[in-house]
This record gives sequence, C-alpha cells and structure tokens, in this order.
Amino acid sequence: MTTSELCFKSVRELGALLRARKLSPVELTRACLERLKEHGPGLGAVATLMEESALREAAAAEREISARRYRGPLHGIPYGVKDLLATRGVPTTWGAQPYRDQVFDYDATAVIRLREAGAILVAKLAMVELAGGLGYNTADASWTGPGRTPWNRNFWSGGSSSGPAAAVAAGLAVFAIGSETSGSILTPAAFSGVSGLRPTYGRVSRHGAMALSWTLDKLGPMARSADDCGLVLAALAGHDPLDPSSLRGTYSHREPGSPAPSGARTPGSRRAPGARAEVRANVEASLEVLRKFADVTLDVDWPDFPWGPAVSVIVGSEGASAFLELVESGRAAELRCVKDRTGGLPSTLIPAVDYLHSMRLRGPMRRAAAALFERFDAVAAPTRQTVAYPVGVEFEKVYPGVGGGPALIPAGNLCGLPALAVPNGFGEKGLPTSLSLLGAPLSEATLLELGAAFQAATDWHRRRPPGV
Repeated sequence: MTTSELCFKSVRELGALLRARKLSPVELTRACLERLKEHGPGLGAVATLMEESALREAAAAEREISARRYRGPLHGIPYGVKDLLATRGVPTTWGAQPYRDQVFDYDATAVIRLREAGAILVAKLAMVELAGGLGYNTADASWTGPGRTPWNRNFWSGGSSSGPAAAVAAGLAVFAIGSETSGSILTPAAFSGVSGLRPTYGRVSRHGAMALSWTLDKLGPMARSADDCGLVLAALAGHDPLDPSSLRGTYSHREPGSPAPSGARTPGSRRAPGARAEVRANVEASLEVLRKFADVTLDVDWPDFPWGPAVSVIVGSEGASAFLELVESGRAAELRCVKDRTGGLPSTLIPAVDYLHSMRLRGPMRRAAAALFERFDAVAAPTRQTVAYPVGVEFEKVYPGVGGGPALIPAGNLCGLPALAVPNGFGEKGLPTSLSLLGAPLSEATLLELGAAFQAATDWHRRRPPGV
C-alpha cells in the first residue's frame, strides 16, 4: 500500500489495521508528516509542524497497542487542529501576524481529550486571520497565505478553517478540528470536498480556543466521512468545568451497519436563489438518494427572520470586544488582508441597541426553528450556492448578486443547531459541491446516521483530488 493510499483511508479502516498490527502508529504518523511537508506549503495549509512531539506520541501509541492497551477508535490516528487551539509550548498564532510569537503554557481541552483518546497531533493547521472576525474579503487573509483547495489550487479551500479542510482533502491528516462562528466548518468542508460537522452549541468545550463570538463559537471535526466525524465527536463531547457554556452529557457514536434511519422526516430545499446550475442539479440528485431511506418533503418554508443581519451584528459586536486591544493599539495594520486592517473600527461603533435587538431576536428564532423540528428530523439543502472562489479576487466580485449560502448557515448558528456537510458532486472547474443536513439541538446522531446512509449510497466522499 502506498503512502498516499494509506493517508486517504478512513479512521475506522486505519483503526482496524492498527489493532491488527498490520500498520504501526509510527509508520502512519511518518506518512502524514511527509505529506504535510510535501503538500502543506503549496496548499497554504500548515502553520506549525509538530514532528518531534507527534513521533513521541506515535511511539507511545505503538507500545500501548502492542500491549493490547487499546484506547479506542482514534488510538494511533494522526490529526491536525486549527491554529486557534492552544497547544502547550508551541505557537498558537490565530492565523495573524501580530500573534506569530504567541505561545501558551497549557493545552486546549479538545487537544487534551484527543490525546487521551490516543490520537496523534501532527500539525497546527492554517486559518484565516482571527477567524475572519475583522471582515476579510479575499482568500489571502492569513500570514501563511491563501488556503487552496487541492481540487484546483487556483481556488480557495474556504474559511476560516482553511487549513483543516485542505489538509483532510489532500490526505495530509486523517481528520482535523475546525471552528465555526457562522459557516467556518461548513464552507471549507464544501469548498474542499470533505465531511464537516458543526456540533450543537456547547457540545464541545471551547476552553483554550481563541474567542471571536462567545455566544456563537463552536468546535467540530472535519474528516473524510460522516462516520469519522462521529468517532471524533464521541471523543470531544462532554461538559468541561473550564468552559461554563459546555453542556452536560456525552455522545456515543453508533457502529457502521446500524439500521438506516428509514422514515426520517426530511424537508429538502431546492430553493437557492442565484445558485449555480451544477449546485442545483447535485442537490436534486442528492434528495433522490435521501428518498431511499427518508421521507423527503420538498421546499418547506424556512422561518422568515433577518438571519444574516442578526448574525453580522452579533459577530461584529462580540468580535470588536474580543480584539479591541489589537484594533486600538494600531497593530491591526500588520494583518495580511487590507480590509482586516481597518475592519475592526466600524464594529466598535455598532450601537448597543442593535446588538441587544439581535440577541433578543434569538429567542423567537429558536422557537420557530423548534416548531419546524417538531415536524421534521433534519433539513437538507445545498451547503453553498456556488463552488469555491478563485484566489486573488475579492469575494463579492466573483458571483455578483449571489449570497454566500442558504439562510441555514446563519440560522443554524444563531439557534445553536448542529449541521453536517457532505460532498455530493462537482461543479465548475471540477470543484466540489456539498449537501448540508441541519437538525434540532443535540440531534447529531440523526444527522450522522443520515449522512452515513447517504455516503453508503454514493462515493463522493471517496474521491481524491488530482496530484496528491
């Protein structure tokens, strides 16, 4: 088996090889490290390579597995984290030049939990500076340069979890941890052709993660399949006393081959004003696949609220507070994206009444969403209305008049709802398209079962980009 074949296998496939001792954690980790060195820079995917510590962790995993002290399905599996998660003694740059030398003396809870599960951290992965909190408008918005999708390197891998998406898509890490405030897991998953899970707000501890918007930020996995995302969530989920917003309870992922969720009630949306033709065609084909095991109702009206404006006000206000010192000190001028250098100033002037009004709206928004999920188990829609944007062009000039995506992205984030993005085909320039499934709070199991059933009936998640 070649190195590239190895690194494109799923968590579950690799785990079986590791348990049977047909593959060693050291061998697998070395393979990922070599691929990170070879392909990571060209994709703008890597912030810091963790070679020395990764090989130590891999050797320890090898000893434990050889002694039959097996920790679970992530034991010996190499992964990467978005560079907003603290890692002791290693730079955590938040993707931004002013923080290039920032080093913490502790690990984020997500990093600790994955280490306890036996996973091996091979890299801190690149991200859009400050997770996009100052309003970036081009792909070149990180000290590492633009993230590039391995499907066509002239196009963006998506933000702000640009590195995690590119690394998973190119087989540089088996899975990665991204973050989402309003689209930063789902968008890069769509643009890079991987599976991405945005958990329920509070499902995964954010202790040790950079704060952009305290009431919206979430951490979640990006991987080759829905099943892989579920295995990672099972290791991450649970209350953390260091994060008061974290929820009680854990998540147990069901084994593959569990009965498909037949009869699941799923409204499918074909309405995406301005969506590209391939996006429309691929979502309609995906709904036909879902019909094999779900009761699909077409074009159910989503509750009518100012989802986009509300999320913009909240992210702007909370982001301005989070980065006030950077903005007021003038060091924002060091940021890579020109718009980010001044983008924080208008946000500091958002009226308190606008912020409070947007926050108050979240109550009726949640109630309206809850009423919909009394009738349906999940909502299916295109993750994005277009394929990835080209590098070097301002976003708003690429598809004039086309919004970034369906209202489900801001709506899901405002209401704290989980969502799963899975690849569902290809569009212009051979770039991936994506299907999203949105559910009620704590409905990750349903979404992942639907996603796994969809992926059992299709092979989009198994496709490999050319040249890697």
